[in-house]
Amino acid sequence: MRTMPAGYTYDTALPPSPVSEAQLSELLTDVMWNEQDAQALRQAGEILAPRTSEILDVWYDFIGSTPHLVSVFRGPDGNPDADYLARVRDRFERWIVDLCTRNFDAQWLAYQEEIGLRHHPAKKNQTDQVNSPASHVPMSHMLALIVPVTLSVRDFLAQGESDPAKVDAMFQAWFKAVTVSLVLWSRPYAPDLW
Repeated sequence: MRTMPAGYTYDTALPPSPVSEAQLSELLTDVMWNEQDAQALRQAGEILAPRTSEILDVWYDFIGSTPHLVSVFRGPDGNPDADYLARVRDRFERWIVDLCTRNFDAQWLAYQEEIGLRHHPAKKNQTDQVNSPASHVPMSHMLALIVPVTLSVRDFLAQGESDPAKVDAMFQAWFKAVTVSLVLWSRPYAPDLW
């Protein structure tokens, strides 16, 4: 069994999310989530979980080649902090598995809030005890990453499933789940308006 990444606290006693399960239900309705999506996302997880490292290679190639994105991982010397990037990468690999396999319940909400806070000035740099001059991940960049995080996964799904209709169903479920996650991560940025 694979060890959990450093800083991964999903199964610990996290403070409850300010987002209620009723609000989550509304958000899932907003993205047109249904039981077929839940099943398709689980099927996607069977394909994606063994390939998380390859998926992160794609994402990190993009982030690493995009100066304004990699800048949130810079150290005091202004250069990207390789150890920081590696620790975050390990947690993002786990996030793929969690997104596909966990129930969207109060514990899941609590961890999404924790992830959001780790992008926000409230907790940025604390989990990995880094001294990065980047105090936060700009919300605009975080939300825009819905596109590459979604589009890049379709090829992996197609490599693991030959039926185009099933690939499409898994892809749509992944897109909806990613969107819900990043909307939840945005909550600390505008708590009164969220």
